[in-house]
Formats: sequence, C-alpha cells, structure tokens
Amino acid sequence: ILRVSTTTSLYATGLLDALADDFEKKHPSVIIQFIAVGSGEALRRAAMGDADAVLVHAPGLEKKYVKEGVISGGEIFAYNYFVIVGPRNDPAGITGLKPLDAMVKIYEAGERGLTKFISRGDNSGTHRRELTLWGKVSLNPEGRPWYVEAGTGMSQTLLIANEMRAYTLSDIGTFLKLKDKLGELKVLVEKGDILLNIYSAYTVAGSDRKDLAKRFVEYLTSAEAQNLIGSFGLKEHGQPLFYPASSRPLDELRDAWMRLSENDS
Repeated sequence: ILRVSTTTSLYATGLLDALADDFEKKHPSVIIQFIAVGSGEALRRAAMGDADAVLVHAPGLEKKYVKEGVISGGEIFAYNYFVIVGPRNDPAGITGLKPLDAMVKIYEAGERGLTKFISRGDNSGTHRRELTLWGKVSLNPEGRPWYVEAGTGMSQTLLIANEMRAYTLSDIGTFLKLKDKLGELKVLVEKGDILLNIYSAYTVAGSDRKDLAKRFVEYLTSAEAQNLIGSFGLKEHGQPLFYPASSRPLDELRDAWMRLSENDS
C-alpha cells in the first residue's frame, strides 16, 4: 500500500484515480491510497509520517518542508491556472481585468455591501494563492462581514459560492468538473502569470516505502502519465483539466515555481 497525501483538486477531478489505475496495471502488487486534503494539510500529514508521497501546489510551503527535510525529490508533473469566478451579473465589475485589479474591485464592492467573497480558509495551495493576491494589493479582508472563510475543499467552496452568488478563487480543473452544478457562476478573470498553478510530487523522507514512492513520482513524469494528464477531460469539457509538465520547457516551469514560492513565503 502506497499512501499519497494530495491536494483536493487533483483528486476531486478524477485525475488521480485514472493515474493510479494505470500505475497499478504496471505494478499489480501495489495499491495506492489517496488522502485528499489541502496542500498545507497534505504536507503536515507527511511530516507526521502518515504519507509516503505528496502531490501539492503550494510552492512556498513546499520549499519550507524541503528545507526541513520532510520531503525530497520534487518533480513538477502538471499545471493549470487559477481563475477568479463570480456571479454572472458581476457586481464588482471585474470581467477581463488583471488579477490584482480584480481583487481591489472585489474588496471595494464587498465594503459597499454589493457582494461576498468565499475563501477556502484552509491553508491549501488555493487559499495561499488567494492570500498572495490580497497581499500584493496591500488589502486584508479577514474579519470583514463580506469575507466568508469556508474551511472547505475546492468543490464545496465552489458550491457555496454558487449558492451565495459570491466570488471565489478556483483552479480551472475543479471549476470545469463542476460546471454543470454552478449555474450562478462564471469565469471572470483567467489571465496573468500570478495565476499559474504548478503541481509537484515529492517522496517523504521518513517513509519506509520510499523506493515505491520514488517509482510513483517518476511515473508521473513518464510519457504514459503525461499523455494521460494532457487528454484527461478533453473530450468532456473541450479542454484538458490539467496540462502535462512536458508541454512547456521544464526550466520555464521551474523558474515560475521559484518566483511563486517567493510570493508565497
């Protein structure tokens, strides 16, 4: 049994089940057990010895746990983008704006009682990126009546935002997967380097299954896994939910990861 703590977006979209099925066909004696939580909790589980590998998207936290010797052997295996979604009538007027300009507009609209923002509030990769966006514009919404900290995974946070006709930050993969249930929401902001969402895999230093974990991490960067990632969701949604790391120069992704880790520290 290989225990993998993972960010919820990879799991809720179904991608990890598809990858695990393929890996287990090649390794019939292996069963992969996923622990789907936010990135912060996934890394905490690794530190507690409850996982053999981790799949996360919080560069600043990843760097911290690498320095502490909890995880090692990081491999970027996929990426997509964060998007700012909100009510179709867009009361904050953010449609098509740059991400940071959009956050200012949401704050101002919230202060005027025009809208709400739903935060995951769970130290996940998505939550940390949201905090980076607020920090870049020197705004702190914590404690404001329009700012709701849900403490939930991405799927549930989106459903709450839909019910409340509120804004939130989501990875595009989870939004597309749930799109049919999110009739009140639409993607309003989707461009900008600061919205790049990079997924990395690590082995856990103290694991007694480290060799097997390393084999799984290596598999995620193999041609078979990269092809599966690139085609996953394409037929159903007209675009992949995630892009394989192999579709961009790896040095470019590593440089972007480093910049994001500094923003997220």
